[in-house]
Amino acid sequence: MNRTGLIIALVIAALNGLAFGLFPELELSVARHFHDVVDAGNNTFAWRIYPPLMLARDIGLWVSTAIIIPVVAVFVFKLIMPTRKLLIPGRAIIFLTATLALGPGLLVNVVLKDHWGRSRPIDVTQLGGTERYVRWWDPRGECPNNCSFVSGDVAGAFWTIAPAALAPPQWRALAYGAALALGTGMAALRVMAGAHFLSDAIFAGVFTFLIIWLAPGLIYRWPRTRLSDAHIERAIERIAMPGYLALCSLFCKKKSGGGKNE
Repeated sequence: MNRTGLIIALVIAALNGLAFGLFPELELSVARHFHDVVDAGNNTFAWRIYPPLMLARDIGLWVSTAIIIPVVAVFVFKLIMPTRKLLIPGRAIIFLTATLALGPGLLVNVVLKDHWGRSRPIDVTQLGGTERYVRWWDPRGECPNNCSFVSGDVAGAFWTIAPAALAPPQWRALAYGAALALGTGMAALRVMAGAHFLSDAIFAGVFTFLIIWLAPGLIYRWPRTRLSDAHIERAIERIAMPGYLALCSLFCKKKSGGGKNE
């Protein structure tokens, strides 16, 4: 999450963008290698239906879900019970939910995948399909929606860099390593399955990282935009308290006064 990380991400994007943009045969050759894996049913890209790899993909998808569910649950509980203190720091809730919503959610699955018409490897003519191959930078492909550029699964896996950034300092390097391993593994699975070209997977990771890199500055560091846990907690209370008080006036038991009857 420092300047070095940003430079590395930009260099990766530039090198891969130039390589696959100028020499598209490079990623077609990678995809062709996995296209030639054929099973007993004569299915090409046979790794896509290999049960252990299908299970590995499902597990990878559930990691991000398992991380974000408790975060959302804590936020919802605070809305229901605004008098209770948040169990997770407010800035961590904003950071995790915002990066997931803006990266894998909005940018990848809404803006790019449904509007960047690049066909998947399994669908292009060079690999036995019927649609035209286009390079990563060209949105004028024949795919109507849920297209190849970029990979939603890979973006979701690389999003685990965000919770890794919040790990205690003594565990942070290990957490980053695990997040990068998960993202790289998911990228390999999707390329092996013929679902994405190599550039789709690489740019999914880069775009997700750039959003995660920007968010800590906005939320934690930059004076004009940074937030505090206390301010976030008070803001949630202001939003939730009127509804809480209205419901409490209807359903909360009133304490009875007076002493014991004699």
